[in-house]
Amino acid sequence: MKKVLVTGGAGFLGSHLCDRFIKEGYYVIAMDNLITGNIKNIEHLFKHPNFEYYHHDVSKFVHVPGDLDYILHFASPASPIDYLKMPIQTLKVGSLGTHNLLGLAKEKNARMLIASTSEVYGDPLVHPQPEEYWGNVNPIGPRGVYDEAKRFQEAITMAYHNFHGLQTRIVRIFNTYGPRMRLDDGRALPAFMSQALNKQDITVFGDGSQTRSFCYVSDLVEGIYRLLLSDYHLPVNIGNPNEISLLDFAKEIQLLAQSDSKIVFELLPQDDPKQRQPDITKAQNILGWNPVVDRKEGLKTTFDYFKKELGIS
Repeated sequence: MKKVLVTGGAGFLGSHLCDRFIKEGYYVIAMDNLITGNIKNIEHLFKHPNFEYYHHDVSKFVHVPGDLDYILHFASPASPIDYLKMPIQTLKVGSLGTHNLLGLAKEKNARMLIASTSEVYGDPLVHPQPEEYWGNVNPIGPRGVYDEAKRFQEAITMAYHNFHGLQTRIVRIFNTYGPRMRLDDGRALPAFMSQALNKQDITVFGDGSQTRSFCYVSDLVEGIYRLLLSDYHLPVNIGNPNEISLLDFAKEIQLLAQSDSKIVFELLPQDDPKQRQPDITKAQNILGWNPVVDRKEGLKTTFDYFKKELGIS
C-alpha cells in the first residue's frame, strides 16, 4: 500500500486531499498544527484503519517512521486575514517548512508536490496568466509575506529537483471554493455568503470590477491528483478560467441567498490583484484535465454547507 503525507491535512484543501487518497486506497498521514486548520474536517477519517493524524508544525524538524511514497505540502495560512495576522509563521512554513519536507522526501526517496498559488503572479500585467509569466509582486507589501513565501517554495523545490534529482511537482492553485472553507477566512466567497446569510451588508472592495476565477474543490483535487502521478515537474496552473467580476459575483450570491442584504463598497486593499484568470492549456494538454463543476452547482453545495454550519434551516 502506497503511503502519502499531507501537510495542512486538517485544512480546507488538505482534508479533501486526504479523502481522495483514502478513496484511492492509499495509507494517509495528515499533519497539521491547527493554526488555521480544523480537526472537524478530518474527524470522519479517524476510525479508518489507513489514516493517521500527527499534530505538528512542519517549520520544525519533521519525522515520519517507515516508508513514504508521496508528500503533498499544503501547510500554510492561505487567506489575507490569516497571513496578515501571522506574517512570520507564513514565511517560515513556506521556507523552513518546505526545506524540512524536501529533506524528508530526499531521505525517503518520495515524490513531493508543493501547493503554490496564483499569487506568485502578483497583480498581473499579463492576462490570462500562463505558467511562463514571472509575475508582478511587491516583495515588501502586506501580501509579500505570502507571495514571496510561495515563490521561495517554488525556487527551493526546483533546486532540490535539479541538484538532488528529487521527484517534485508544483501546482499553482487559483481561487478555489467548496465545503470546509472557514466562514471567517476573509476571502470573497465565504465573506459574501456569511454576510448574506447573516442579513448583513455584502462588502465589495474597490468598485468591484476586479476579477476572480472560482474553481470547485473536487475539480482542483482531481487536477492535483493527476499532476502528482504525471511525469511533469514544472509548475502547472489548476483553476477554472471562467472569470467573473467581484461585483457580479456578489450579485450571484445575493440572488442565491434570496437576500435583502445591500452591496456596499469599501476601499481596495493595497496590492489587491485587479485580474485573476488561469491559462490552463498545460493542464489540459499534459494532464487531460478540465474543470467540470458548473459555478451555479458548486455555489449551491457550498451555500448549503455554510447554512448548516451557521445552524440556519
